[in-house]
Amino acid sequence: MKQISYSPWLHRIALITAGATFLLIVIGGIVTSTESGLAVPDWPTTFGYNMFLYPLSEMVGGILYEHSHRLMGSLVGMLTIVLLVMLFVKETRKWVIWLGITALIGVSVQGVLGGLRVTELNPNFAILHACLAQAFFALLCGICLFTSSDWIENQHQSETNVDNVTAKKLRRLSLITTCLIYIQLIFGAILRHTGNRLDAHLLFAFLVALHIFLLMRRFLSLGEVSQDFGLQLPLILFGLLLVQLLLGFGAYITKLTVFGEAVSTLLTDIITTSHVAVGALMLVSSFVLTLKLYRFTKETITENIPVNTTLVTE
Repeated sequence: MKQISYSPWLHRIALITAGATFLLIVIGGIVTSTESGLAVPDWPTTFGYNMFLYPLSEMVGGILYEHSHRLMGSLVGMLTIVLLVMLFVKETRKWVIWLGITALIGVSVQGVLGGLRVTELNPNFAILHACLAQAFFALLCGICLFTSSDWIENQHQSETNVDNVTAKKLRRLSLITTCLIYIQLIFGAILRHTGNRLDAHLLFAFLVALHIFLLMRRFLSLGEVSQDFGLQLPLILFGLLLVQLLLGFGAYITKLTVFGEAVSTLLTDIITTSHVAVGALMLVSSFVLTLKLYRFTKETITENIPVNTTLVTE
């Protein structure tokens, strides 16, 4: 097997790109929470100006949020290009390079969707834009993992051994949890942009909470084996779940009940935006945990050796 070398700068660029993408998601959440998505009526220009030459003095109110979102999106696009160039230069695994190419395609499509949301005045583009943002963020976090020293330096060994049944259950449960979180985020985007499907959003919130609880319980039941693998990610995921449930309850109270009328607009925007941000962190935590489970759990293979054998000698 070809030796894979760890490149610190490649990994750093991947981390910076992922971090910028998370910040972009937060700003996007602010845009939606403050209903600033159409504060700038044209695209790709800003009130007729080149996007990068728009006067800073004019960036106030909703224009500040929306135009900052555009500028941050441009920065993420440029960082994605730099990441792909670094992958071509430093990376020897073709499948990782293809992930970088997919990321560049994804960020390009994302930019177009954002523009269509403005020019076509169609909320469906906003929903697709929000859903693709979460998937793009998860993809970048995957690249961060694949270029990390932890992943590369342990390419010929597994951190822990578990029996076949336990390994398969852990992997399956983690994968299902990740899928449920993403579906939950989709219904969250629909709810935020249209006000519909609260029922589905709540249903999948329950399913996500249930599966994270089951996943955490299964990890704890492994005892010392779970210590070998590391409980950090499962604990982070469980902690994010608790925070997300509180934020979700707060968002429901402030946005969908009469009690929200007594809450300041600023606090409401903070709660709803934080709800989006924590949802993104939950997705990538579960996604990275799933990747690590598939990579670092080694199934014990038992050969089928006949019990009754007869030794025949001449």
